[in-house]
Amino acid sequence: MNTVKHLKGLSWQLLRKRPFLLKAAPYFPAVIAASWMGTYLDLYFVGRNLYEFPLRPFPDIFPINVAFTLFVLPLFTGMFLFLMNKMRKWGRAFFILFVSLIMPVVEKASELWGLFKHSNGWNHGYSFFGYYLFLVLIWGIFKRSKEK
Repeated sequence: MNTVKHLKGLSWQLLRKRPFLLKAAPYFPAVIAASWMGTYLDLYFVGRNLYEFPLRPFPDIFPINVAFTLFVLPLFTGMFLFLMNKMRKWGRAFFILFVSLIMPVVEKASELWGLFKHSNGWNHGYSFFGYYLFLVLIWGIFKRSKEK
């Protein structure tokens, strides 16, 4: 019977491979929460006529862009959490602030492309604070799910 031994001068630890689903498990609660929150917030704001989605799949059925809330938002949330998980505390704080600051610009660009339309009473400062709270909450959900 042959056994494999470490070289005496080698100080590397054995790499333990964790299955992908175990590594990704903490992401699922936060990504699903982001999708649900995005869906319900869109339904609320569209219902209040604060914004609308002129181009959306199944416009006769859904008043919101379900492609965004079911596919785009979870994808970007997963990427956001992956990057945040690699950063230190102050880096995370600045990253959340940075993403929150660029979201009003992204919204304005999406309005120019015809994907989004705000009411005249909308202030893009609302978007900054809304995304800031949203991202902090999603990060908190991720941290909690990672602890368990």
